[in-house]
Amino acid sequence: MNLRRRDIFGGLLVALSGCATLEAPGAGLPALPPPPGGPYQLGAGDTLSIRIYNQAQLSGTYQVDDSGMVDLPLLGLVKAAGRSTDGLSAAIAMGLEDGGLILHPSVAVEVSTYRPFYILGEVNTPGQYPFRPGMTVLTAVSIAGGFTYRAEQGYAGVTRVTGGTPAPYRATLFALAQPGDVITVYERRF
Repeated sequence: MNLRRRDIFGGLLVALSGCATLEAPGAGLPALPPPPGGPYQLGAGDTLSIRIYNQAQLSGTYQVDDSGMVDLPLLGLVKAAGRSTDGLSAAIAMGLEDGGLILHPSVAVEVSTYRPFYILGEVNTPGQYPFRPGMTVLTAVSIAGGFTYRAEQGYAGVTRVTGGTPAPYRATLFALAQPGDVITVYERRF
């Protein structure tokens, strides 16, 4: 009888130690690196306000298409993805001047709507939302209606495209989000 209790107790300890090795979802992901320094890099899905001084017919609102290009009157397709707003305005001005269309053009580019971010998992309203500069992972969770009662509230997963390849990371709630991020709020372990 005593031997049987010891066997049951030993089996229970082995089972419990096996449960302790189970890792919480997303806990093993590498830490989210800080966002790249420098100015904001344009990407597919951004909406731009482009103003060309004294050229109302060329000025307007333009969308960066899926290939990273902006289709402008007189110039056609201009590469926008990966450039800053200053870089794009310089490229547009150079294209207008080199084409002999406008002498010494003055071009201003600003982002009127950033590409969206996506949030899924244990939030009340998962989906696609417009990005706001300076947004953290916690801000994104609040935009999505907050955590559900099952949510892991210490960290979240962030899938970010870096160097053209999406990669998953673990992020604190105060990490800065970027446009195009896919944020995953995991279910906590009880």
